Amino acid sequence: MANVRNLKKDINYVLGDIIEAVYVWEYSNTNKDTKGSEAIIDEAIETFDVLIAKVNSKNVEDKKSHFKSIKNELEEKGKALIEKINKLS
Repeated sequence: MANVRNLKKDINYVLGDIIEAVYVWEYSNTNKDTKGSEAIIDEAIETFDVLIAKVNSKNVEDKKSHFKSIKNELEEKGKALIEKINKLS
């Protein structure tokens, strides 16, 4: 069970850090429109909800591959969100 707990922590930390980076960007760029940054925050929250729901699903046959796919999805979504943050102007 420690693996599931660590996966949940990883999801929380990664997406929390992304949201924090958006807040830092907003604070640094107070004169710019925040619609794009708010969309990134919304997407991060939605990703969090989806990934946690997948971790908590009980009807999984191969748990090892299931959790590995969740970890890979977290990495892909995290990279995509970071790229969106870097493209904010």
